[in-house]
Amino acid sequence: MSEKGRLLKRVAEIYNWLDLQTDHYSDISGGCSLCGRCCDFASFDHLLFVTKLELMYLAAKIGDENIRPMAGRQCPYNVGGRCTIYENRFAGCRIFFCKADKDEQSKLSESALGKFKALCGEFGVPYRYSELGEALSGFCG
Repeated sequence: MSEKGRLLKRVAEIYNWLDLQTDHYSDISGGCSLCGRCCDFASFDHLLFVTKLELMYLAAKIGDENIRPMAGRQCPYNVGGRCTIYENRFAGCRIFFCKADKDEQSKLSESALGKFKALCGEFGVPYRYSELGEALSGFCG
């Protein structure tokens, strides 16, 4: 397996770990109702931040040519109220739930970011954590 393949496998492992955490603590996470509200950042009054590794993972899964810039404050992968990249969604999307305990979400987010940061160090990838619109513009630009 190539170095990039090993890196992407490790990102998938972090995502699997996150999914297990939110499944196991569904009383804290609140579970996802698939309403798509969280993808409309303006109306839900929040921002989504992603790491460079997450963008690399998404590009590997859907193809560089399918990375979309963000117009406005809605996720470009939410189409008709549904996530079109759900299986490959970012860590923040896996952690954030409309009805969840915000303190527990913060703890889980910090743990996940620690894992991403360590992975960057292990593979020599500069650690970058930025708002989704900015990250997508940098990738597309």
